[in-house]
Amino acid sequence: MSEKKEVQQLEIPSVDLLEGELKRTRYNARYRRTLRTTIFSLLLVAAAAVIIAVLLLPVLQISSGSMENTLVDGDMVISLNNGKYKTGDIIGFYYNNVVLIKRVIATSGDWVDIAEDGTVTVNGVVLDEPYVEEKALGDCNIKLPYQVPQGKCFVLGDNRTESIDSRNTAVGCISNDVVLGKLLARIWPLKSFTLLN
Repeated sequence: MSEKKEVQQLEIPSVDLLEGELKRTRYNARYRRTLRTTIFSLLLVAAAAVIIAVLLLPVLQISSGSMENTLVDGDMVISLNNGKYKTGDIIGFYYNNVVLIKRVIATSGDWVDIAEDGTVTVNGVVLDEPYVEEKALGDCNIKLPYQVPQGKCFVLGDNRTESIDSRNTAVGCISNDVVLGKLLARIWPLKSFTLLN
């Protein structure tokens, strides 16, 4: 008998209370669904950005003075990895697990000669190099004139007195498979934003 009294004393919730609870439950479900969708979208965008940054448009930081005054230590640049570059392009490439930045001077089959005063000729034509402030033979231990091997390119830093590059057998000519890409623009510092030729 006492159990029946206890059951009868339980209060039935009002319609307003049930509607409020239903709204709260629906809101929580919508909130969780929106949160999941947002997190998934952010992860998808981040993954796409990483893939683009690593495979197509790597961002590189300059860590030496070998390209001064074109690029200085600390500059950040964006490059395009399309496998196509030509004489005059600035490229980034791997050398002993370090990324180096140099300028392409000659490609497969070209003959390179560098005079004592630092004047560079490719296939008998003197290069016009307005980006070089001070010409120098630099650290050169190759026999000149030098023919660029097939599938490789001859690179020099714009700061010819400081740069270690294809003039030295330590670096030598660069194989196409180690090239990260052609530099497109300096993006940092912002006040120095420049498109690179």
